[in-house]
Amino acid sequence: MAIRVNLDVMLARRKMGVNELAERIDITPANVSILKNGRAKAVRFTTLDRICRVLDCQPGDILEYVDDQDA
Repeated sequence: MAIRVNLDVMLARRKMGVNELAERIDITPANVSILKNGRAKAVRFTTLDRICRVLDCQPGDILEYVDDQDA
């Protein structure tokens, strides 16, 4: 996949766990884990907005384009 999800990096920087983030953005811990592990096929803008608000970051801090040829 050409989009890399760096949610795990941001969680570590903010010293926050999956369960705390899930509670604060009102989604299940399982869905946060799917995002964190890069297995998500899509993410809603409302969810991305909540993640950015809680983690005090920009969408580009969470999502990164990586050319498949470089991976």
